[in-house]
Amino acid sequence: MKLQQLYSKVRQAIDTYHMIETGDKVALGVSGGKDSLGLLYALAGLQSFYPHAFELVAITVDLGYDGFDLSEIEKLCKELEVEYYIVKTDIHEMIETEGCSLCARLRRGALNEKAKALGCNKIAFAHNMDDVVETMMLSLIYEGRFSTFWPKTKWEDMDMELIRPFVFVSQAEAIGFQNKYHLPVTKNPCPFDHTSERSYVRELLNEMNRHAPGVKKRMMTAICDGTIPEWEKWDK
Repeated sequence: MKLQQLYSKVRQAIDTYHMIETGDKVALGVSGGKDSLGLLYALAGLQSFYPHAFELVAITVDLGYDGFDLSEIEKLCKELEVEYYIVKTDIHEMIETEGCSLCARLRRGALNEKAKALGCNKIAFAHNMDDVVETMMLSLIYEGRFSTFWPKTKWEDMDMELIRPFVFVSQAEAIGFQNKYHLPVTKNPCPFDHTSERSYVRELLNEMNRHAPGVKKRMMTAICDGTIPEWEKWDK
């Protein structure tokens, strides 16, 4: 996927769900993966021509694992002229027996605290289209309901709005962008990575997609056009 195509898909999500308004200061959570780095590229570029002027900073929450080298991401942020902050934590010591759920809460707490300290009013996460569909499948399989996370939501307890401008970008497109632009992806050192129910659902969806190509995009259409009010695409 070319950069202009990435701009188009990210802007489509931002416009459709009114994610960014004039004067916003957005903190992008950078994990080091292809999605957050792709969104970094997109938001940094959109700043120059998006009709609603906004500020952008990038934040990585370092869980404290050895060998998590962020030097290439620091270099990329300098090239894109985006302020970059690393939040050092010892979260890895707290999650040895708890796994992903506790880790996610602690990471979000650390990210939110830093974002608020920097004067941000919004946090951007780089969940892609496949993440949306996977979460829907997890909800169907394990909870028996048609649901997924929202493109935009208010963290009432943290006084912060969460936006997901990458939701119209597929996993395959993100990989294509990573390869074309040589993104400095940093390997996730977490020992729980690829061991969760989500990994099982991801493989299940990939198998379904091999049997019926395009099934993930059709599922995404069902989410956008279905019965989840927060995913309604058009102004009422």
